[in-house]
Amino acid sequence: MLAALDEDRPVYGVNTGMGRLAGTRLTAGQQADHQRNLLVGRAVGGKPWLSPELTRALLRMRLRGFLRGDAAVSPELVTFLADRLNDGFLPAVPRDSLGSAGEIIPLAHAFQTFVGLGTVIEDGAEVPAAEALDRRGVRPFVLGPKEGASLIQGSPLAEAYAWVCGERLRRLLEWQTVCAAITVDVLGAPQAIYRGTRVEKLIEGAAAKKGVVQAPISVRVGPKVLEYVGRTVEELRETLRESWETPADSPAFVNGEFVPATGYHAAALGLRMDAVKAALVHAAEVSVQRLHRLLDPQFSGLPPQLAVDPGPQAGLTPLHKRAAGELHAMRRLAAPATLGSLDTSAGQEDVQAFASKAGAELETVIERFFAITACELIAGRQARYLRKAEGAPRLADAYAWLAERVEPVVVDRSLGPEIDRLAAVCRESSCRLEPA
Repeated sequence: MLAALDEDRPVYGVNTGMGRLAGTRLTAGQQADHQRNLLVGRAVGGKPWLSPELTRALLRMRLRGFLRGDAAVSPELVTFLADRLNDGFLPAVPRDSLGSAGEIIPLAHAFQTFVGLGTVIEDGAEVPAAEALDRRGVRPFVLGPKEGASLIQGSPLAEAYAWVCGERLRRLLEWQTVCAAITVDVLGAPQAIYRGTRVEKLIEGAAAKKGVVQAPISVRVGPKVLEYVGRTVEELRETLRESWETPADSPAFVNGEFVPATGYHAAALGLRMDAVKAALVHAAEVSVQRLHRLLDPQFSGLPPQLAVDPGPQAGLTPLHKRAAGELHAMRRLAAPATLGSLDTSAGQEDVQAFASKAGAELETVIERFFAITACELIAGRQARYLRKAEGAPRLADAYAWLAERVEPVVVDRSLGPEIDRLAAVCRESSCRLEPA
């Protein structure tokens, strides 16, 4: 790449300006400061910052892109980036208000810290990046040709959201499958409709309730809805894999040539994340309705509101109110984040993908769905406690797991902290309670 630059032809972002100023050639003196200036001048974001998990994922995705080779950055920059991942260096990266065609704003915040500018997060507090580097015995990095431009190009933030959310979605679907099976088991719903689904194995041996011809629709369609969500998640994973194989820089350096590319326009990732959001909202609607049916003696045959002493006790109906509130918030996030382009950069950037915004909203939707899942699990545990009789044999481990973490509600108590704790456990732990 350095040899190609010796030919003195214009190379976008290296010896020219960027955006609308791409036609401006830079002198040798201007080029010396240009790569650093690209990071400084675009760091216009603010709080809230990305979570540590998302920040680390962002750094990993940028490192992965550099290892392809077509960014043509130096081995020293790649090593510096890997070292910062290994020593826990966490730049303060804005989460919202990112209106550029690519991801230059969050990436400028992330990587200006490498040259000792901006702030990082240490023990929850903002610390000047220069101080954080100094404490590590590290000198600020001196950028070479194209390295500032490479650090702010591509779509590593959208990839980070897709990667992190993909892992959480896998766990969410596992727990929701258990929720669906517990409701079928507790209600004694007819089982033939579940053939071919993951729920079928879990409810094997469950006792069907006499006289029940059909369960409520939410109980019947839940497993199929989860299968559809699973397909949208797999499509997101495949799109992420395709993104990993696409040159992120523009220009990329391929076969000795500088080649324009569109890896910064992560519309495919954003649209996939929007699709997962919509599918999750529908699945959450099914989950909230299932929870409501568990509380209704008409369907459960159990005491109203799953109270031990209905009337003097409210029972678990407030669980449904919490779940309904979470669902309401999810619905407001179901609108596509990827729509709404505006003209920026004096007309040079006239379309935005807003893929990272789709990712941020997907992360929030998942978080709220875990809270709904916790509500449903607590209600399922209470229903099994009140039913007394043993449930489906393959759900025995699930009931035992819940019994270890949630005491039966024999008198009304504040369930908010228990919902939050159980949601956190489900979010961070894979479900090993269902057969393969």
